[in-house]
Amino acid sequence: MKTKESPSKEELEHSNRWSKSATPKYETSWYLKWISSAVILSAMSIRGIPELQLYDLGLSILGVFGWLIVAILWKDRALIILNGVGLIFLFKNLVTTLIG
Repeated sequence: MKTKESPSKEELEHSNRWSKSATPKYETSWYLKWISSAVILSAMSIRGIPELQLYDLGLSILGVFGWLIVAILWKDRALIILNGVGLIFLFKNLVTTLIG
């Protein structure tokens, strides 16, 4: 039985079959995007539980803010707009929740 070997670096560079990530790896933005994604997923996991609404909003704000920083580092205007506006909406919801 033949096992599949990982492609060499040369094969990856010259291949149309293998997809290559366009985002930078193992630098600040890489770590921040994964941490922010985990924080947003944590917020989503508690969404809908009324007693945890403030935690949901806090985690969501933290995760979206992290993604906003990533978007700025990448100079990606679509992500900047998405996360900037999302952050405004989340802050509005936080203020509304705290005021009553």
